[in-house]
Amino acid sequence: MATAFAGFQPEALHFLIELALNNDRAWFQLRKAEYERLLKEPLESLCAALGQRFEARGIPLRADVRSPFRIYRDVRFSKDKSPYKTHVSASFPWAEGGVEGHAHAGGGYFHLQPGEIFVGGGMWHPEPAYLAAWRSALDKEPERVHAAIDDPGFVAQYGHLSHEESALKRVPAGFAADHPQAELLKLKDVVFGRRLSDIDAFSPGLPDLLADALEAALPVFRLLASLRT
Repeated sequence: MATAFAGFQPEALHFLIELALNNDRAWFQLRKAEYERLLKEPLESLCAALGQRFEARGIPLRADVRSPFRIYRDVRFSKDKSPYKTHVSASFPWAEGGVEGHAHAGGGYFHLQPGEIFVGGGMWHPEPAYLAAWRSALDKEPERVHAAIDDPGFVAQYGHLSHEESALKRVPAGFAADHPQAELLKLKDVVFGRRLSDIDAFSPGLPDLLADALEAALPVFRLLASLRT
């Protein structure tokens, strides 16, 4: 059973900095216990605490000790053969109405890396059918889409959907170049996020902060879930 979350220690970020400079198995194996103490176990505790917040508030996202991603990189199809990620993260799939997302289709996300700590979510690298459904909704039901992404609570937390550098340069085929939703149609990842500080990560209040942020995104989560029904 995960212990109560007490905040990440500053040494956790220092460990990730060192890992980025020494990304090999020999270095890591000598320090595996340190990784588990500073990062793996606190992240599991954070996810367990977040799951309790979700349940208490009726937030239909799933979080538990299985939520974190593994530190080991999948190098099978990558030119970069570094064996370890230089961050830790966790996903929180949508779980309402019989529609449960997965890490690359929908839900919440937490990321811890030196200089890049954030909470967010959405559809990252969605399957073609999901992306097509998003674009169809923009074209045929723009009011419904904007009711979610322009929700005051969502905007207060995140501002807007992220216009990633990976977005298409042109409006996708089948839509007019001057389509009123052109910029949103260009998105290949329908995601959002807000940065957190080191102090946020070190705080025992991090589960509440994450729950607040993800609760504010419920209109967008529900919109994206409806595209997959």
